Amino acid sequence: QVQLVESGGGLVQPGGSLTLSCVVPQSIFSRHAPMAWYRQGPGKERELVATFTSGGSRTYGDSVKGRFTISRDTTTNTVYLIMNNLKPEDTAVYYCNVQYRESVYWGQGTQVTVSW
Repeated sequence: QVQLVESGGGLVQPGGSLTLSCVVPQSIFSRHAPMAWYRQGPGKERELVATFTSGGSRTYGDSVKGRFTISRDTTTNTVYLIMNNLKPEDTAVYYCNVQYRESVYWGQGTQVTVSW
């Protein structure tokens, strides 16, 4: 069974930073496979946060532009979400997502809480 493994969530104060990691199995890690981070806050629908498109471009949701960065390390098959200047409204469970051929894969989610 293909599994994405996320880590790096936690409690952080407003204005702080966190970096989330997602280890992607070699079998589905490809520069041409879209990879993304989503999040789902309390009482909210899941929303797209950041994406590596199949062409390698990066896109971001409006609410995180200028604060979050998606990156990846092809030597370790890891996708990162670097989050700066965190706000309470960034509180959510963050999910890693990979689209490979006809399938979509999700991680189990990692909780990020931004609070005093």
